[in-house]
Amino acid sequence: MNERLAIVGGGAIACGLAATAAHCGTVLLLTRSEHSAKRAGATVARTLTKLGTDIDPARIQIANGDCDLAGATFIVEAIVEAYEAKEELLAKLAKLTSEDTVLATTTSSLSVERLAEASGAPHRFVGLHVFNPVPKMNLVELVLPSRASASTRSRAAALCETLGKTAVIVPDIPGFVVNRLLFPYLFSAVHLLEETGVEPRAIDECMKLGAGHPMGPLALLDLVGLDVAEAIGGEIGASLPPMLPTMIAKGALGRKAGKGFYDYEERGAQQGSGAQQERGAQQERGAQQGSGAQQGSGAQQASRAR
Repeated sequence: MNERLAIVGGGAIACGLAATAAHCGTVLLLTRSEHSAKRAGATVARTLTKLGTDIDPARIQIANGDCDLAGATFIVEAIVEAYEAKEELLAKLAKLTSEDTVLATTTSSLSVERLAEASGAPHRFVGLHVFNPVPKMNLVELVLPSRASASTRSRAAALCETLGKTAVIVPDIPGFVVNRLLFPYLFSAVHLLEETGVEPRAIDECMKLGAGHPMGPLALLDLVGLDVAEAIGGEIGASLPPMLPTMIAKGALGRKAGKGFYDYEERGAQQGSGAQQERGAQQERGAQQGSGAQQGSGAQQASRAR
């Protein structure tokens, strides 16, 4: 890997990206606290084990708080999906790094142009929207702010290629391509559930068997996280089903919380969407060839960034 990569964040995207990059060299994963660092370390180790690789977890150097980033040449921000938090962090990173360091955000729905300007270094800024789970999803939506230099653009595309990803240049609009098309569809499944009372399993099986989707829309929302889905829906101006905030208020956020449209704390229910749990890896790979979930094939028809 030509770049010395640093990733700021401790969630699924940050850890997944770190595990992916570890195949190419050492990576710095910077979290906000000691607790976050320990949790991220466990997540990374678990991810590498699931991938069945012989990559030494020590390739991923995990630190917390302020850390010397002078050696990093490419820094990826992967924190909470909120303008205020991202803008504050990106402005700080720009001041801590040299003019040769590329800054990137993994935002899935926020304006990359706005974040680039907020950083104070728009000429060395890009959007790299990777998809969860990062090690398995091939697509990266590459968003290029207007003031990004030619060097920044080529280095971002080169990094994606090094990581084994297909970079597709997409417009800087809310939700970019994948989420802009995907989430209205996902929410329509919830509206149907509200209107008819049909079982989630029935909706998901119909879309899998009738439309050839590897994962049903409700199981996919559970995978993405209902709170994340609500935030993305708000950004793209989608019609949010009333059921969604009600479930979120009850803590039913999907897989990560053990309960969403399906109950993942009961093994039988985990397999509710047509052996969903056992075939999770295959379903996630197909369902997210684009997304916080995803119909990546549509996005991949756009021009590739090389």
